[in-house]
Amino acid sequence: MEKNTHPERSKVYLVGSGIASLAAAVYLIKDAGVPGENIHILEQDDITGGACDGAGDVEHGFVVRGGRMHEKHYECYWDLLSNIPSLEDPNVSVRDESFEFNERFVSHAQARLLREGKKLDVSSFGLSLSDQTDLLKLTFVSERSLGNQRIEDWFSAAFFETNFWHIWTSMFAFQKWSSLAEMRRYMKRFIHLVDGLHQLGGVMRTKYNQYHSVILPTQRYLEERGVHFDMHMQVTDIDFELASDAKRATVLLVTDRAGKRSEIVLGSDDYVFVTNGSLTESTDNGSWNTPARLKGKADSGSWLLWEKIAKKDKAFGRPGVFCDNIDLQKWYSFTATLKDDTFHDYMENFSGNVDGTGGLVTMTDSNWFMSIVIARQPHFPNQPKDVKIFWGYGLYPDREGNFIKKKMSDCTGEEMLEELYYHLGIQEKMKPVTEAGKVNCIPVAMPFVDALFMPRTLGDRPLVIPKGAKNFAFLGQFAEVPDDCVFTVEYSVRTAQMAVFGHFDADRGVNPIYDSIHNPLVLMKAAKAISR
Repeated sequence: MEKNTHPERSKVYLVGSGIASLAAAVYLIKDAGVPGENIHILEQDDITGGACDGAGDVEHGFVVRGGRMHEKHYECYWDLLSNIPSLEDPNVSVRDESFEFNERFVSHAQARLLREGKKLDVSSFGLSLSDQTDLLKLTFVSERSLGNQRIEDWFSAAFFETNFWHIWTSMFAFQKWSSLAEMRRYMKRFIHLVDGLHQLGGVMRTKYNQYHSVILPTQRYLEERGVHFDMHMQVTDIDFELASDAKRATVLLVTDRAGKRSEIVLGSDDYVFVTNGSLTESTDNGSWNTPARLKGKADSGSWLLWEKIAKKDKAFGRPGVFCDNIDLQKWYSFTATLKDDTFHDYMENFSGNVDGTGGLVTMTDSNWFMSIVIARQPHFPNQPKDVKIFWGYGLYPDREGNFIKKKMSDCTGEEMLEELYYHLGIQEKMKPVTEAGKVNCIPVAMPFVDALFMPRTLGDRPLVIPKGAKNFAFLGQFAEVPDDCVFTVEYSVRTAQMAVFGHFDADRGVNPIYDSIHNPLVLMKAAKAISR
């Protein structure tokens, strides 16, 4: 493939401002030699970061729609963050800050699964010999042979009642109807973590939420180098010149905050990198007194853009596979803000984990299949010491609660917490906190959050650089990266490396995927763990 050897002549337009676009901008400057002032990040919203988010204050309540788990072998992600000064200390990189933080607060969950408010013994995954065989067999078959099978097509009904599945589904948000091929990728990619999976061993987190720990420092790094952040600029379509041996993007159609439409004509040396699809598009926040509303594709910029692009060439993927079944993709999360220590003190004493070391706590008898996470406090730089926050989510929002006789999707923030307190057996303990007005809870509806796990086949996701593409690339969770795992920040940053190093002449290549699947010691430990 012919690469650009005159980067100083090029303008690069990045559609979307998630971690993939930000990473691409960093590599364009640092490794490809594109001047920062020649890079434009086009974002339809008023804040950067995509799914790596975190916002709010004490008065209105804090919100994180989700949290990205990390591990030390995210080769692309940590490579990126080794270049970014941390939010609070310009002499320390985000990578070094994160590694130091995780040396002090090591994940070792002691209350991973609960039933009737009591801790379950998870020392055994509870897999039958048949289940163990099916799991190991899945790891070694070819992806192509699986087609678009669902997980439930491969395993027995009993498999979905095991500790292994309860841990797996709550940790990664896989559903029974999710892609079997994606589960296979996870098993291969993270097999070195299977031995400690029951206690979240090896899981790393950032010092604060991902917006403040990762996105904001990266945005500051780019702004200092002249990168343009064009906010409230929605790309509604892209024109292409398409031939049998070459494909070239020619014009971006954009709409600004006021609804004014305009065109960005791409010159002969210009590029566009598109984040196609989104996990967090069309999300809606409820409140203490109101449920979150379930929106859809009509409210989404990125999905509508991808649909328009995909109609122009089959190499641009099939977005409908991922976005046309919202009832199979949605779940609801919530963030609680408490001006009181009662809940956190109880959970610390009950679980044996200080905040930041326990990770997910899953109520296996919850009709909503509810889980919560208590991050290390403070989780926000502007969070006072006397304020605590925690996050939770439910995988089955259309089911009626065990205590609150309503679907999770119809519940207010107050009702979601009441359901949680019921499962923990602390309703009376928390009643004075609620009556004193010392707690807030904001529910969030997320219609596309599991879209990336929909059963799919090769070609449904476009290649990062489709065959013949001269000046464009696809970024993020819905571009195809062989062997790596979606729903990870690593995947997004890897697409950024592939796009930049594929189109521009740089002195380096894409970081290799950590290859634990071919390590005999790792395989022995995993096999032993699965048979416990």
